[in-house]
Amino acid sequence: MIVRTLEKLEGTERDVSWGNGRSRRFLIKADGRPYSVTDTTVNADTSSFLQYRNHVETCYRIAGKGRLRNHTTGETHVIVPGTIYSLDKNDAHHLIADQEGLRLICVFYPNLNGDEVHHLSSGGRSSAY
Repeated sequence: MIVRTLEKLEGTERDVSWGNGRSRRFLIKADGRPYSVTDTTVNADTSSFLQYRNHVETCYRIAGKGRLRNHTTGETHVIVPGTIYSLDKNDAHHLIADQEGLRLICVFYPNLNGDEVHHLSSGGRSSAY
C-alpha cells in the first residue's frame, strides 16, 4: 500500500517545475504502478503548447479557470472546477490559464519516470513525456 500526502512531496525530487507550473508526482514508474498520478498547477496568465507523444493523459480540474484548445481543429473548451478532459490521440493542444491559474489532478499512462519536463518555446509544441 502506498500512502502519500502533498505536503510530504513538496520540495522533493517529486516536486517538478514542468515549464509553466509545478507537478507533484504521487505515483511514478519506481512505485510499480502502470500509471502515474500528479497534482499539477499551471501558472496564472500562461499559455502552454503541449503534446504528449508517449503517454495518454486525463486531467480533472479542481481549481482555477482556463481553456483547452485543440491545436489541429481549433476547438476550444472552457475548463472550470469539476471538468475532466482526456488526451487520448497524442493531441497537440494549448492549455491556457486565466488570472488565478489552474490546479489539476492528472493520470498518465504509461507511468512517468518522474523527471519529465516540458521545454516550452513560442515556436512549437514541446514535451519530453
